[in-house]
Amino acid sequence: MKKDTKNLYKEKIVPSLMEEYGYKNVQLVPKLLKISINRGLGEEARSSKEMDANLKELAVIAGQQPTVNKARKSIAGFKIRDGMPVGASVTLRQDRMYAFLERLIHITLPRVRDFRGISAEGFDGRGNYNLGIKDQLIFPEISYDDVNQLQGFDISIVTSANTDEEAYSLLKKFGMPLQARA
Repeated sequence: MKKDTKNLYKEKIVPSLMEEYGYKNVQLVPKLLKISINRGLGEEARSSKEMDANLKELAVIAGQQPTVNKARKSIAGFKIRDGMPVGASVTLRQDRMYAFLERLIHITLPRVRDFRGISAEGFDGRGNYNLGIKDQLIFPEISYDDVNQLQGFDISIVTSANTDEEAYSLLKKFGMPLQARA
């Protein structure tokens, strides 16, 4: 599975982007650097049982053990103390990144009800794409019976592209169902 996406990039996407943007060197062609998956835990961080369930869900979705993000300073208004767990994140690179991207594009996103493509507004101006997932049940790895509470997370796709247009073209060639840019 991961080899297919990686080979697609090397054999079809790189030559296509070189022709489209007039790159003289293969190293100039934009590529995927990493995919970060981040989830804020909120109230679930107080209960170790729910925290473990959240970490397990992220591990199943990403195929890699997440790291726990802890608060850097205390904020009384949010009832957060320094060092308390506030979120979890996973950074995928290389083969796991390509495997996750392929599952996201071909299996997960088509499972969304009334799906018409993802917004092209998620680019940050530097060639990276951010996507918010509202609930974890769109992933086939997650069983409905195991979920205590619907909770979303953020996916950041980091590329080496310099502009949003290059990143849009790169992701579109991977098969990402992006809506047309305005």
